Amino acid sequence: MSRLIVVSNRVNPPGAVGEETVGGLAMALAAALKEYSGLWFGWSGKTVPKFTGAMDIQDIGGVTTAVVDLEEVDLDEYYNGYANKTLWPLFHYRTDLAAYDRVYGEGYSRVNKRFAETLAPLIQPDDLVWVHDYHLIPLARELRALGIKNRIGFFLHVPWPAHQVFTTLPGHALLAQAMFDYDLVGFQTAEYQQAFEEYVLTEARGSQPEPGRLKAFGRTVKVGAFPIGIDAPEFARMLKSAKARRMRDLMTATTVFRHLVVGVDRLDYSKGLEERFMGFERYLADNPDMRREVLMLQIAPVSRESVEAYQEIRGRLDALSGRINGEFADVDWNPFRYVNKNYRRDELAGIYGAARVGLVTPLRDGMNLVAKEFVAAQNPEDPGVLILSRFAGAARQMREALLVNPNSPEEIADALKRAITMELPERIRRWRALFDNVQREDVTAWRDAFVSALAGTNERRTALAS
Repeated sequence: MSRLIVVSNRVNPPGAVGEETVGGLAMALAAALKEYSGLWFGWSGKTVPKFTGAMDIQDIGGVTTAVVDLEEVDLDEYYNGYANKTLWPLFHYRTDLAAYDRVYGEGYSRVNKRFAETLAPLIQPDDLVWVHDYHLIPLARELRALGIKNRIGFFLHVPWPAHQVFTTLPGHALLAQAMFDYDLVGFQTAEYQQAFEEYVLTEARGSQPEPGRLKAFGRTVKVGAFPIGIDAPEFARMLKSAKARRMRDLMTATTVFRHLVVGVDRLDYSKGLEERFMGFERYLADNPDMRREVLMLQIAPVSRESVEAYQEIRGRLDALSGRINGEFADVDWNPFRYVNKNYRRDELAGIYGAARVGLVTPLRDGMNLVAKEFVAAQNPEDPGVLILSRFAGAARQMREALLVNPNSPEEIADALKRAITMELPERIRRWRALFDNVQREDVTAWRDAFVSALAGTNERRTALAS
């Protein structure tokens, strides 16, 4: 069997920080590497005065990792700059927040080249290389320039935007062209795949020789949709842990005689938190008889604090949460709890299990594994209801959720009312269908589908006859 080399911006295997603390992507990649021999390469998260390319190689939790430090200027230009101020807002349709600075683009290219030069000596002839996310789109191009002929796949965890949006990016053609140095490009949903295909056919004047294959820039690439899932068996084990049980008991006791509505998101403008807060505010205003019967808990750990847009949204959310409690609280209770704190995944599992409603309403999201974890955490005999944004990738698989337009506080308020009053037979019916999908299309299915497709790609053709 070929080795699998996973490349991502950050390397964060579960065993490094405690198995229940890392996010869904880290758990997914670790699961892939435990199945296939190989290594996980990327940035250590640390900076040094001058880049040396020196690697720290370790075995952590059964996963071999190889990490490299970046310079401070790399952090500013590549990570905080092009990745988080340019590509992230662009791919989430926030062109109003996207910063186009040539220096950012130069830093992005420089770091991808440094990654390639550091990684290339580790690659053996039969290795499969699996590159992850928008930070590293040009990596295959840099590896090809160094003579690497291995099969290289790329998976985009965030949405690929409509071609009218993508073309607002200066140098968009060069970035799209870099995708054709991969043998396989994977997207979360068929919608995102189609958006990429439309760009290639419309803007790059490419062609589609057959479904799932594109030709442009003198090359061909195989494309497909590979929706990511959670590690369902591992999550089931986590639900039985002492911490999960304690947290569920705590939340159940705290919300006795009340319905718990829970949201868990990284603090980010793409998550629709402002609209969600206003939707809950509208629900309280429209249903005065329920004001003491419902408690909303929003967990939103702070991220990317050095980026101005994130500082601004934090201030707006602080004001909104204060306004809601100021208007609807009483001397002995508050209807809304807003917490900027990280919790362990097993603790979150306990919180999900105690909730009557899971409120997952991003304005735009690649997939959203919180929605799937919420479903997996429910009591089969008395399950909660999932309210899900129709603009999350998960909505394509989870149609038995209550799907809403996250831009509409009215739709969110109406969905909350329906979820809280939903009778048990309907809750069970919806949950069973959702749970079946979560189990069937889990991280193992995602991993095996992508790796199998990558292993089955034809030898790379750098040029095609016209």
